[in-house]
Amino acid sequence: MAGDFRIFKIRQEMKWSPRTGACQDIFIIDSANWVNVIALTTDDHLVMVEQYRHGSNTVELEVPGGVIDPADDSPLAAGARELREETGYAGDSPLMLGQVFPNPAIMSNTCYTVLIQNCRQQHRTELDHGEDLITRLVPVHEIQGLISSGRIRHAMVVVALQFFELWRTDSPA
Repeated sequence: MAGDFRIFKIRQEMKWSPRTGACQDIFIIDSANWVNVIALTTDDHLVMVEQYRHGSNTVELEVPGGVIDPADDSPLAAGARELREETGYAGDSPLMLGQVFPNPAIMSNTCYTVLIQNCRQQHRTELDHGEDLITRLVPVHEIQGLISSGRIRHAMVVVALQFFELWRTDSPA
């Protein structure tokens, strides 16, 4: 059994456990890689977006991001493009903060987190069909409270914000 569902494909494989040697029938979701953008303004705000999410039937506060297109040279280029398209903001050259497997039990893709500093609005937005975003500038010092209160609850966004917090902690003052 397999299927092509536009934004992902499902394939079925027989897999052997490297630990036990047991064989089992597995379904794997293949999706393009994703990028999340931590966009930091000069006055210590994050450029974020609010958008309706069909899966949860909720409006979520998130960082800009999306699918890495085949035309993108790298996750860094994709991050700069997504930030510009979704918010109109641009800034310094992107830096890689980290990468994770969104759900390695069933998915084959990677989600990258990039940081773009000194962001300011420089362009008009170029939203994809179906995108309905509102740009929000959120003070960095409010982020942890927004996560703990449940205002930010998209798992990949929480991971991106954790990468940002690690970068801030490890960066020289």
